[in-house]
This record gives sequence, C-alpha cells and structure tokens, in this order.
Amino acid sequence: PSFHQIYSGMLPGWIAGHYALKDCRIDLRPLARAAGVRLIIGQVSEVDNKLQLAKLADGSVFNYDSLSLDVGSETDVSWLEAAGERLLPVKPLGNFVQRWPAIRVAASQRDDYQLVIVGGGAAGVELAFAAQYTLSNNGNLTSVVLVASEKGILPGHATSVKQRAQTLMRQRGIQLYQAQAVGVPNGLRLSSGELLQADCIIAATGARAAVWLSHTDLARDEQGYILVDAQHRSVSHPNVFAAGDICSRTDVKLTRSGVHAVFAGSVLAHNLLANLNGQPLQRYHPRKKSLYLLATGPRHAIASWGWFSAQGHWVWLWKNWIDRRFMRKHGVRDDTKR
Repeated sequence: PSFHQIYSGMLPGWIAGHYALKDCRIDLRPLARAAGVRLIIGQVSEVDNKLQLAKLADGSVFNYDSLSLDVGSETDVSWLEAAGERLLPVKPLGNFVQRWPAIRVAASQRDDYQLVIVGGGAAGVELAFAAQYTLSNNGNLTSVVLVASEKGILPGHATSVKQRAQTLMRQRGIQLYQAQAVGVPNGLRLSSGELLQADCIIAATGARAAVWLSHTDLARDEQGYILVDAQHRSVSHPNVFAAGDICSRTDVKLTRSGVHAVFAGSVLAHNLLANLNGQPLQRYHPRKKSLYLLATGPRHAIASWGWFSAQGHWVWLWKNWIDRRFMRKHGVRDDTKR
C-alpha cells in the first residue's frame, strides 16, 4: 500500500528517538527497478483462484499464472473497537508512524496523560519501553501502562527473559496488568472489573488472518490462514505460494514472527521460479531456536535465545548492528523528507 516498507525491528528505536524515520524504512522503488519488476501500489481486496484473478481495492484486476501472497496479518482489535478514536493499532505500520508524533505532542502538553499498550508479546513490551523512555524525556508525568493476558508477558520466552523485562518495567515505572481487556468509550474495562482510563490505546494484540482470505477457496486452517507445505506452496492450489504471517505450515508449527518471514523469503524466491520452470522445490527448515533482541527504551536491550538471556548496552549495540546491516542489505536510498 506504500512505496516504503517500514522495518518493524527498528520501530521501537524510532519511537525512542534513536533513529530518524529514513533510517528504518525501505524505499521499494529502486529495489523494483534493480529487479526489473513492475511495482504497483495498492491493497488486495479479492482473489479468485478459479479465474486466477487478483483484485485491488481501487478496482484494478490482474490475471496471474503464479501467485505469491505475503501480505502479513492484521491486528485483531475486535475487542477494543468501542474505544473509538483513542484506539491505535500498531499495524499497518504506515498509519501508526503518521499518528505517533501527534500523540507525543499531546502527551507533552499534559501531566496526566495516560498511554495504554495492549498486548504482552515482544511488540507490546518493546513499545511500552520505547514510549515510556521518549515520553519521560519530555519532562512530564505521562503514565505508561501495559496490559497483557493472564498468562503474562513474552509468552514462549524463557523465565529469565520475562523476569528481566518485569524488573525493568518496575524500575521505569511502567504499570503491568495481567487481564483480558475490552474497549469502552473512555478506555478499557479489564476482566478483573477494573476500569483503565486511557487517552490513547496502542493495540499490539494478537494477529488475525486478512478478512478477504475467507472469500477464497484456498485451503486454510482453523484461524483462517493459508495452509502451505514445507515448500510454502498452497496445499490446495499448486500455483499459489505464501510466506510470513499470512500462512500456516501443515508439517510444523511456526510462530508468527518476522524471523521466519525473512528466512523463508529466499526459499520462496527460489520456489516461485522453480515452479514455473518445472524444477525441484526447496524446503524451508525453520530454526529450532530464534534469537530475539528486545529493545528496552534507552540504548539497552534484552537478548533471548532459548533458555539463554542477557541484557545491557552491549546487547543494544548488537541489535543496532544487525538492524543496520539488514537495512544496508536492501540498498536503502530514501531521498524524501524525514
């Protein structure tokens, strides 16, 4: 939907003020030119697998011989929608980036501003740390609250990682609630019965499959995601492929993480051409453990890899090096204004 792809791994650093926007977004135009492909800006609204047509929201229709669907997932805000204009989903990232500066200004003009982040996963935790850091630098008394499920923060991470994050939250003054949340006009109603007033609610909640997928005849799992095999090919349509959050594997369970989307990308690129040329397809073998480097506001981060955890400025330097290398790899050239 945009000429720019914002790299989510650097979004907390942008919120915290460590990066300019140009540092963490990829200009797709020079990449498309270098690859010799046609770049069309738009959003898919419908796919007809029988007629092999893809329709965009503006009414444009494209025929396809081979199709690769890699549009990610949507943020599930169905339980929060009653909060109205106070609600800001973190996805799509382009919309979030446009609205965040106004929120920062509004918070700087009051001493009782309350920002609530809903979602206890890595995204929600990093957003809470980044927001608390940058808003506290405004010199006001903005309150930052994180609402996670009853299971707590950072599901799937080691206990030591969770403990490190919770300790830092207490030190930074970030309030943590472990409860289900429902949006109300002035904030959130928690399953504990408590009412949380909120001037802004950032939703970093669970993912859901794109609604338009339900109108296709692609094989999907119980949550509506496209079912693919180890080669990331649709199990029902051999000329359709998918990778990232939009799909589910039939042979292994993949977490909805950008780590898998990135590493599956090169396999997918090979398979798209191999499928057209009648060549063997490659399998994507996900790693048993993935490295997560969680930014915590200042130039500090927590490392999580299986049972191992660590934290410090050196972890942030490590993360910064990886992130900037990723951006350089994609030939970032962005001559637009910040």
